[in-house]
Amino acid sequence: MNVLMISPSFPSEMPHFAKGLAAVGARVIGLGEHPTSMMPPDLRRALADYIQVSAMFDEERTVREVVEAAKRIRIDQIECLWEPGMLLAARLREELGLPGMTVEHTLLFRDKERMKQALDDAGLRVPRHRKAATPDEIRQGAEAVGYPLIVKPIAGAGSADTHRVDDAEVLERVIGLVQHVAEVSVEEFIEGEEFTFDTICHGGEIAYHNMSWYRPRPLIARTLEWTSPQTLALRDLDEPALAAGKKLGRDVIKALDFQSGFTHMEWFRTPSGEAVFGEIGCRPPGARSVDLMNYACDLDTFVGWAEAVVHGRFSQVVERRYNSSIIFKRAKGEGRIRSIQGLERLIARYRPHVLCVDLLPVGAHRRNWKQTLMSDGHIILRHPDLQATMEMSDRFGTDLEMFAE
Repeated sequence: MNVLMISPSFPSEMPHFAKGLAAVGARVIGLGEHPTSMMPPDLRRALADYIQVSAMFDEERTVREVVEAAKRIRIDQIECLWEPGMLLAARLREELGLPGMTVEHTLLFRDKERMKQALDDAGLRVPRHRKAATPDEIRQGAEAVGYPLIVKPIAGAGSADTHRVDDAEVLERVIGLVQHVAEVSVEEFIEGEEFTFDTICHGGEIAYHNMSWYRPRPLIARTLEWTSPQTLALRDLDEPALAAGKKLGRDVIKALDFQSGFTHMEWFRTPSGEAVFGEIGCRPPGARSVDLMNYACDLDTFVGWAEAVVHGRFSQVVERRYNSSIIFKRAKGEGRIRSIQGLERLIARYRPHVLCVDLLPVGAHRRNWKQTLMSDGHIILRHPDLQATMEMSDRFGTDLEMFAE
């Protein structure tokens, strides 16, 4: 099986998926615009071939170049796990007559308005919503949806360019902030906590699932610089408080007719316990969340995904042993990192449960926290008990401090 993988080197998780494909016996053909010399050696070893294109997201040009390359390199299947490449993958499948998600099907996972309309039609609970491309359409959408509301990109990923709007005055300010976005979704703001429902599927069936808890919800984390955002992969997925979200996730997969691969869905649990859909992508979550899944169950979902899409099975034994958490740190101040305080004390206290410490070193330039959730580094830890995991995560959030100047 020759599998063309779009962008095998970026984002940072992609080399693991490429190596997963090779591990299950696929001949992996990479597709990108950078030479293989820029790739790490272990990724180069995983690639059986490579198609270097001129400009990957010049879609028409890339399609022509790949179709030409396919005359000398057999391509049986196309995979892409990076949001911006999803429609390119679908277009290439159609051009080459290969199985998998079509452009029309992919749009259900890329266009938030189509996505929510399809789920509306299936009778699932989604926020009230309107699509808008102009300032007047945004204002009309706000009038129809009512305040408070959210304005966010139709085709975005994560919480970038997402704004809460509480009144008409704030709406005018947000309209100015989203002028660079071609189309936005104006939708009901849902009060509540935010969770994920992540799956690996094959043949339309869910073979593996995960649920994570965002602490705090991403919109707050994107707004308040002083927070240390957390993602916590939960051990007990049979907890009654999660039941409505789990059912919603399974119903969404069925309603959107997802067949094989990774999905990442976000949903809200309201104070009354209602589960409300947020959005879904036909890709894995980013920001090291796949690592959290692996640490929670001591498995390898990179290989598990590859086995599902190549062989139509998931043979790994899933034993949920831990809650696992990642805590993202943001330095105080601007410029270069000058000191890191509290780390040694926290490591001494929690050493058996700390799996990874990856912080920017002293002397490095601080990152722009508004542009990357990864911020200035992170800590990953795990523990069988949820309260203990939360307590450790909160201690790393408050007692570990980084300073820049």
